[in-house]
Amino acid sequence: MKTYNYTDLSEQHIEELCTRQLSDDNTIADRVREIINTVKTKGDTALFDYAAAFDKVELSQLFIEKSEIDAIAATIPAEAKQAIDIAYRNIRAFHAAQLVKEPKIETMPGVSCWREARAIEKVGLYIPGGSAVLPSTFLMLGIPAVLAGCKEIVVCSPPQKDGKTNCYLAYCAVLLGIEKIYMTGGAQAIAAMAFGTATVPKVYKIFGPGNRYVTQAKQLVLASGMTAIDMPAGPSEVLVIADETANPAFVAADLLAQAEHGADSQAILVSTTQEMIDQTLLQINIQLKDLPRKDVAEKAIANSYAVLTNNLDQAMDFSNIYAPEHLILATASFEELTPLIINAGSVFLGNLTPESAGDYASGTNHTLPTSGFAKAYSGVSIDSFIKKITFQHISPAGLTAIGPTVEILAAAEGLQAHKNAITIRLNSTDGY
Repeated sequence: MKTYNYTDLSEQHIEELCTRQLSDDNTIADRVREIINTVKTKGDTALFDYAAAFDKVELSQLFIEKSEIDAIAATIPAEAKQAIDIAYRNIRAFHAAQLVKEPKIETMPGVSCWREARAIEKVGLYIPGGSAVLPSTFLMLGIPAVLAGCKEIVVCSPPQKDGKTNCYLAYCAVLLGIEKIYMTGGAQAIAAMAFGTATVPKVYKIFGPGNRYVTQAKQLVLASGMTAIDMPAGPSEVLVIADETANPAFVAADLLAQAEHGADSQAILVSTTQEMIDQTLLQINIQLKDLPRKDVAEKAIANSYAVLTNNLDQAMDFSNIYAPEHLILATASFEELTPLIINAGSVFLGNLTPESAGDYASGTNHTLPTSGFAKAYSGVSIDSFIKKITFQHISPAGLTAIGPTVEILAAAEGLQAHKNAITIRLNSTDGY
């Protein structure tokens, strides 16, 4: 992990450091475009073929239904069941509080305006799975989708070697009331939900994290104008701001927790002291030895870096330019720094708040903007699964009050029919 001194960096160099760019993006885009086109033209046949080619599974059907989901869920270990139950309650409580009805506003006497929420009718949830165990993502996406009232929730997840799902995802499906899981993963799953096949329903918006192929597929179907997505995303990332009050072992653990996601993940350390950087790097080397995903984490750490700043204000300046998916303020001064945060997906305050708490069970959502998109995007929430429709009602008195204003503005823009829509009502002898 290379160390940079903030005061030695030019504005251009800082921008370059904060840019996430993968060298083979174009190659991946070409391959994903081919997969999408194949699914679009061949439908279910392509999904069966890709399951055999990528997942090494010969599927007899592309989904499992409620009876089988229930049977698989029943095999979950008691300890895991209890942990998922706790996470479910916390995540549900946090997201349920976001269901707020907005008041009607009378902008002038007789003119009322308001917004009402409507759930997106058909949503697709991509849940990474297969041999991996990712129930947390299912909860993070499924809970707000259910609370929002989405009528059709399509769930896609890569199959295990037996062509099924694991007990953890099955149990989440039971909690969420999901009665069918489609056994397809990768870019082909995104294409199936975007365009629909004989088996997989077409949806209006797709949610969920995934590898670079999944990410690229989401961006391509968005660009096609066929389907919306939750947000642009790339490899996962964390930025830790640590001063002299931080614990180097804690900081190292947080950086490694991010690094083990994948070799292209970024774990950035920003510190006000060289000693904290040195001690953290020492702890990284110590903790790395015991990680099952050591090789992956080592590659991510090698592609990451540390930044030495003169003070916490400089650290915050760098963080806002980087716009991290996860921001950890490993400092006793976090309350003073919180108002300075402009760009971040999710923030973890103090030395006892690791990112992994938010990843699994504290209640906040872990589907967050990466690659600097935290400058313009929020993480997934109830709002992600709803649309806000505006309404207005004008009474007779309101029409009299607002009519002349509309007539004058319409005339100024040369839109006579707009003006007439007001005038004809004002001059009506039928009353209104």
